[in-house]
Amino acid sequence: MLFAIDCGNTHIVAGVYDENTLVRYWRLGSDVKKTEDEYMAIFYELFRDAQIKAESIDAMIIASVVPDITFVMNKLARKYLQLMPIIVDSRTDTGITVDASNPEQVGADRIVNAVAAHRIYGGCLIIVDFGTATTFDCVSEDGCYLGGAIAPGIEISKRALFEHAAKLANIPLERPEHVIGRNTTESLQSGILWGFASQVDGIVARMSEEWGQKPRVIATGGLARIISAYSESIDSVNPLLTLEGLRLIYERNRMTAE
Repeated sequence: MLFAIDCGNTHIVAGVYDENTLVRYWRLGSDVKKTEDEYMAIFYELFRDAQIKAESIDAMIIASVVPDITFVMNKLARKYLQLMPIIVDSRTDTGITVDASNPEQVGADRIVNAVAAHRIYGGCLIIVDFGTATTFDCVSEDGCYLGGAIAPGIEISKRALFEHAAKLANIPLERPEHVIGRNTTESLQSGILWGFASQVDGIVARMSEEWGQKPRVIATGGLARIISAYSESIDSVNPLLTLEGLRLIYERNRMTAE
């Protein structure tokens, strides 16, 4: 079984694959203060609840944008699973070309998403990942990562607003009855939901015009389904795109890893 882990600044998404089948996946809070022992204690509980035996895991692959957590997960793999994990970076054979001025600066999660989207959907693509940041990544029809854009994410934008505006209370992300809010809650919901959806549509339109293509737009990340309901440009939602990309990269590097 393959243990695939995507480590972000806010969340860690981990999944176990049996060949091509995702058996179970989990979303955890990222915590740079946790040790490999603490994370493994959590994973042991999750494995037990899912009736997965830790000793059945014989491979591991990691994509991370948090160096401290990368280090901890690497130690966890060696100490508890007796594995040498594949850690995805700019030197990993992913099967796509990264046409960026500094490939090593491109987040591993963005490359992994590009791999999965190109394999699953094909054609020209824009991938929108709703995470700590909202990222936009362009992938050509022949599998070349061209670059993209990075904007502040929804959750950190909400948090910043509520922390710096004393009279604004935290509100649920639910569809407001009106775009023109009739009260503070509706106004906040309208600004956040329609605002971020309009950001997606605006950036996608400008990228498409500059690129001279009409790409398919794939949304992923924890809030992808929510925002896709308000966006006119998102074509497909795949919340587990990153895990699938990790599986594909592992399969490509399987012989080397073993």
